[in-house]
Amino acid sequence: MKFETIVRSTRGRWGAGLVALMLLAIPACSSTTAGTAIETQMANQVDPRVGLSAGLHDAGQAAMGMEHVVNLPRPEGFSTNSDLAFSGDYAFMGNYNGFNVYDISSPPNPELRVSVICPGNQGDLSVYGNLLFHSVQATSGRLDCGTEGVSGEVSPERFRGVRIFDISDIDNPMQVAAVQTCRGSHTHSLVSNPQDDDNVYVYVSGTSGPRPAAELPGCSDLPPDEDPNTSLFRIEVIQVPLAAPQNARIVSEPRVFADPQTGEIAGLWEGGDHGPGTQRTSATRACHDITSYPDLGLAGGACSGNGILLDISNPVNPVRLDEVADPNFAYWHSATFNNEGTTVLFTDEWGGGGAPRCQATDPPNWGGNSIYRLVNGEMQHAGYYKLPAPQTEWENCVAHNGSLVPVPGRDIKVQAWYQGGISVFDFTDPANPYEIAFFDRGPISDTEREGGGFWSAYWYNGHIYGSEMARGLDVFHLTPTEHLSSNELAAARAVRMDQFNAQHQPRFEWPANISVSRAYLDQLERNGGLARDRIANARAELDRAEQLSAPAQRRDAFTQLAAQLEADVQTAGDAERVRDLAESVRRLAAEG
Repeated sequence: MKFETIVRSTRGRWGAGLVALMLLAIPACSSTTAGTAIETQMANQVDPRVGLSAGLHDAGQAAMGMEHVVNLPRPEGFSTNSDLAFSGDYAFMGNYNGFNVYDISSPPNPELRVSVICPGNQGDLSVYGNLLFHSVQATSGRLDCGTEGVSGEVSPERFRGVRIFDISDIDNPMQVAAVQTCRGSHTHSLVSNPQDDDNVYVYVSGTSGPRPAAELPGCSDLPPDEDPNTSLFRIEVIQVPLAAPQNARIVSEPRVFADPQTGEIAGLWEGGDHGPGTQRTSATRACHDITSYPDLGLAGGACSGNGILLDISNPVNPVRLDEVADPNFAYWHSATFNNEGTTVLFTDEWGGGGAPRCQATDPPNWGGNSIYRLVNGEMQHAGYYKLPAPQTEWENCVAHNGSLVPVPGRDIKVQAWYQGGISVFDFTDPANPYEIAFFDRGPISDTEREGGGFWSAYWYNGHIYGSEMARGLDVFHLTPTEHLSSNELAAARAVRMDQFNAQHQPRFEWPANISVSRAYLDQLERNGGLARDRIANARAELDRAEQLSAPAQRRDAFTQLAAQLEADVQTAGDAERVRDLAESVRRLAAEG
């Protein structure tokens, strides 16, 4: 089978379009209940995000705790931007017409490296090694990546599923496989197995109706009571041999929605509202997105009408551990675990991403995040978080894609909200999340609804990258505030990743770095978790040890400080954080 890809090489740098903006502070968010905090801020008309002027490339801007570094406009020939993935010095941005690759070796000066024309709807992307995975769901998708579309209900030219590109030559991505699936691939998620270095697995989430069996044998759109082999109520698992990706194939079709006791296929939410004053929630017959966390052997599935927790220790045969429904959710969209795997956060895409669902009149617990504690394999609801600044009727706005910011000792997420901008929030206490930074632009238009805004916003190696649907690639960095210290930011920047896909969540590990210890001290000062004199003493001892030139002297100084901090655990108000601080100093001692 011959695959043809249209590749546009663009080694020249696009205009940076640096934008000056004012950093505006807002009052600290209340740490009472999440709902009260949201209602309080949405009623506060002083928020600088309220009343921003409209425009495509000249809209008003507001920020707190974030600086906008650069914007690169969307290249010609491309329509709506979608999701992002990262590998080494490259950012890969999906687009409804294909994807673009940016060189981000110098984040303030990103360059468009190559563009690939390959239409197929939103074009969800992931990168693993030298392979790029590309979702296709549109019926117009072609095997050869052509732009002319496909006619007829049944066609041998149609492609709907997951494309696989070899990107070992970054300037010439080559399609090496195209795995057809019955419902196409709206999104997909990579699943690696620590015990299997030879393969990577792809969980396919198709949300459209099944295609005709005449086009792809085995596909069925019949309900389960008429056809137990229906293509509904399942996901597909693709096995990709890393040494021979051209041999990628579907190896299982797990019925993760089936009732484990009765075997009934449609065993989860059947659709409809949850009673008076609740959301009307979609029936659970597909997952919109699944986030795998291989180091924990878990995955979180955002599956139409339910949030589900999966055991993925055997990637080919995921097992459902628990499921939850939420009367405030319309459509379960995506999931994010905290680093320790003790919390999972789900987003609700109320309105499908095209509606203005962040107006002051909208319920504060609709169209946001629902946060759950993980206890013995079960999900226990803890709280909600929604963008706290009201948006206009012209701005499509709802919770969308984001990732963790690797600050040790805290659970912090950066998240896109379409034309609601970007919000960075702390959910260390799942019952009381609060915003700590933001960036927002005014609407594209203030006379009609035009789709745009941030599809995704992800932290990658010290910067935040935003995929702006209409405006291109944005780069940001966080700045110190009362909510986030310079030491905490330095500790976060010490974490380096070779690759990053938000739906293939890595476990952060912090190196032996003095900024990590200082970050813990800043947190203990902020929450009163250790006596002030002990904090001052620890800071002085860290400074003194750092200045010692002889490795043995530094080692002894750090070892002595660690012992003092371990003794402080017994009387500390935040014993766990003091214990982590002591361990971080022990690691400094080991490094000498």
